[in-house]
Amino acid sequence: MQAQHTYGYWQLVFIRYVTATLIDLVVLGLFAQYWDRVVITSFSYLLLAAIALQVMLKAALMIEHHLAKYIEKKGFKHAKKIRIVSAWLLLLVSKLLILGALSLFFSHNVHFVGKMHGVVPFLIVVFAMLGAEAIMRWIYFWLGGIDLMGIEQTKTNSEK
Repeated sequence: MQAQHTYGYWQLVFIRYVTATLIDLVVLGLFAQYWDRVVITSFSYLLLAAIALQVMLKAALMIEHHLAKYIEKKGFKHAKKIRIVSAWLLLLVSKLLILGALSLFFSHNVHFVGKMHGVVPFLIVVFAMLGAEAIMRWIYFWLGGIDLMGIEQTKTNSEK
């Protein structure tokens, strides 16, 4: 049996964001390689775009959570409906702002091709990134014995 090791808060934050950035790097790289609607000129720009996307997506989620807390704290009449609509609008607008920021930061080195400056390919890539992160998070918790979906784990002889 191995000794238990506890990790500090900042160690966990670091590993979480590095892992999420690497997942985004892989997803974005696969889209750039296999779909002509995502154009990235080099690996360096791919890495920088993955980091920028991770930072901007996390910032948007933090703003959404603060907005949700504010709405709940104020006790509006239809707080749940207001929260859902505001979260949806904020997350949609944030994606458009992120697309604009990528275009500003990277010019033609990171480009999404399509109508409305590539909004649809960009949204597909972002949702694929979020989906890949969710799958990896689920696997991580499942491997740790946390039952997220009612799937029972069997332990090996060395774990018993």
